[in-house]
Amino acid sequence: MESPARRVPDASLAAVLFDMDGTLVDTERLWWEAVEEVAGRTLTEADRADVLGRPVEHTAAWLGAATGASAEDLADTLHREFADRVRTGVVPRPGALELLDALAREDVPTALVTASPRSVADTVLDVLGAHRFAVSVTADDTDRTKPAPDPYLAACRALGVDPADCVAVEDTETGVASAEAAGCTVLAVPSLAPIEAAPGRTVEASLEGVTPSTLRALLPYRLRVMSWNLWYGGTKVRDHRAKQLKVIAETDADVVGLQETYDGAAEDLAEALGWFHHRAGTNLGIVSRYPITAVLGDPDVGFYGAAGARIAVGEREVEVWTVHLDYEAYGPYDGTSVHEGVRLAQMRDTLRRIGDAAPVVLVGDFNCPSHLDWPDVEWPVTKAAEEAGFRDSFREARPDAVRDPGYTWSPVHAEPEPQDRIDFVLHRGLRVLDSRTYVRGTPRTWPDVEDNDWPSDHAAVITTFSLGSGRGTV
Repeated sequence: MESPARRVPDASLAAVLFDMDGTLVDTERLWWEAVEEVAGRTLTEADRADVLGRPVEHTAAWLGAATGASAEDLADTLHREFADRVRTGVVPRPGALELLDALAREDVPTALVTASPRSVADTVLDVLGAHRFAVSVTADDTDRTKPAPDPYLAACRALGVDPADCVAVEDTETGVASAEAAGCTVLAVPSLAPIEAAPGRTVEASLEGVTPSTLRALLPYRLRVMSWNLWYGGTKVRDHRAKQLKVIAETDADVVGLQETYDGAAEDLAEALGWFHHRAGTNLGIVSRYPITAVLGDPDVGFYGAAGARIAVGEREVEVWTVHLDYEAYGPYDGTSVHEGVRLAQMRDTLRRIGDAAPVVLVGDFNCPSHLDWPDVEWPVTKAAEEAGFRDSFREARPDAVRDPGYTWSPVHAEPEPQDRIDFVLHRGLRVLDSRTYVRGTPRTWPDVEDNDWPSDHAAVITTFSLGSGRGTV
């Protein structure tokens, strides 16, 4: 039932994005002192929100409102006072240089992302070594600075990376808000003010002992699950197996729940991919790049029904079930749900087999629409799944059914055949990062299909889930 896996699960660390003041260098104290000098008084806890993590212009405007002085003049004075202190008193934070050098040895790109102006950042870069950073983004480089996401988004664009694959290292709530709004995982190392841990955010007292492996462990494991009806195993199209393998490779799916396997598809695909697989009956199968630790459901299930597998992804296990429901008396032909009894009974049997398991993904060709797409029809199959706690991942990611209809039936059976969404990736206990339908190329319609690049009469549905990370909840 299993074949050797090609890789072990890992989270890919695309880049590490560092705040400057208080994170890499001990300048929060210097900034605090500069503001006190310009304000002409001792700052208190009540002043923190307008001083720490804020651009110079914000603090200058705040001081101007309190004193009546020109905000522009105050900003110039603050710049000078702070720059003077940086040139004579900047000190790297413990562990900062060691972490930067360790990332360089592992070819992980880094960026400096600061709310300080370019003049101050360049002074600090002289101390830290500008060669340690591929990119630097300052308050002068974006229309909005922290807490807006703009600086982190600009750094990711410059590096050519996805924020979701990056860890941002910050020391203030303002900076954390900026990084999280951009979609980064955050390591908070508070300097002067405490920061609470939260989903997607880990708090450490210091950078000492933090390594590239530490940062990789913060990223969420991701699981990309595809539902795919192979259409007579793919045999209506020439070279169908090679085309199926190409689709799985180019979509970067991790697990594929198959319907209409026609005996050997799951085994053949898994062997060619070097993956694990579970075959159930003559029609259902699951192929997975991650180990299958248990098979679930009736292994001799008939043409219609459900089959499941427990899959180990990093430190987590996830149940994945694939289901194929009866195709007769297709509801959209008459626009009602009056003939849905057979499919509803099959879905209820599937839900009974799954029980209260979580996290769990339920994929399949339901051969019926969703009640989320038809405002006037309570399609009972999808309603039953919802009542059992399952969420529709495609509609979570794309809630507007008019703008994103997500049709999966059918790329080769054109109108007047009703076009609808009848293939699903449902879940319970996971977080959806993205969901989409997929068809390769522009298939010719039936019966002129044998040379299509797309070897099916259904579109596939692909959802990317977050499973959480090694260090914290995501």
